[in-house]
Amino acid sequence: MAGYHELRLAELHLHLEGSVTPDTIREIVPGLAPEEVRKRYQFSDFLGFIECFRWVTGHLQTPENYALITRRLLKNLECQNVQYAEITLSAGVVIWKGQDFNSIYDAVYREASRSGVAVRWNLDAIRHFGPKHAMKVAELAVERVNNGVISFGIGGDEQRGPAEWFGEVFQFARSNGLRLTAHAGETAGPESIWGALRLGAERIGHGIRAIEDPVLMRHLRDQNIPLEVCISSNVSTGAVNSLAEHPVKRLYEASVPIVLNTDDPGIFDTTLRREYDLAAEAFGFSDQELRGIAENGFKYAFAAG
Repeated sequence: MAGYHELRLAELHLHLEGSVTPDTIREIVPGLAPEEVRKRYQFSDFLGFIECFRWVTGHLQTPENYALITRRLLKNLECQNVQYAEITLSAGVVIWKGQDFNSIYDAVYREASRSGVAVRWNLDAIRHFGPKHAMKVAELAVERVNNGVISFGIGGDEQRGPAEWFGEVFQFARSNGLRLTAHAGETAGPESIWGALRLGAERIGHGIRAIEDPVLMRHLRDQNIPLEVCISSNVSTGAVNSLAEHPVKRLYEASVPIVLNTDDPGIFDTTLRREYDLAAEAFGFSDQELRGIAENGFKYAFAAG
């Protein structure tokens, strides 16, 4: 067995709703036909993924549903020796669905408090819904700074929700004690990453298109700003054309700080251990290199900094 299999791990880019497996969604909605679920979980591009994510979240109707998926996720993490996780709760989706955020957050927070995994929460806004929507999420996050929430971020469609919209929102979040992250450089180019950095993002979700800009890569290296790399996710959404074309090793060799993550493990049918296996088997990362990447998960955790 490879030595890296024994490592203790941290997960920094992990969406709660994206952890829902086909089996769990059928448990929540017993009437769903297996063929319908399989069809919904099949896609070949980013828009198809967004539609799958939207469909999954549409079936999460009660705090009990959210508690169940949290319990299942944390049990899975414990089995992988994941000792720390920053889990993204899509507060923006909860708002969009018109649900009571307080009861949902209370449910997931209670489940996390019972787990052997140390959990902090990132509340995420849907960037293409605009800055007013994002401010509502930031306000929910600020209310819970001392109750498990450690950071605020933006996800969704980079091209329809440019970073420049969110300067006031990020300033509000930062000034009220939240750490900052942003999805960028996943489906849009390096300028999207630069935009996130101008907002004050301390980590970049995905960020793989930094490979197209040598100046940006040097900046990330010199400023010690990590990329939350999600290999299987990028292949599944078509952010890269194939596994062989993924730039994870080239980014690493350019000394850009990276952390391996799953993103949406239930939708992409992966685990954090599998992402480490991919790094070793498809890209030739050594045990020593993977050990350093695993240490990065704790080094760049917001609870550590």
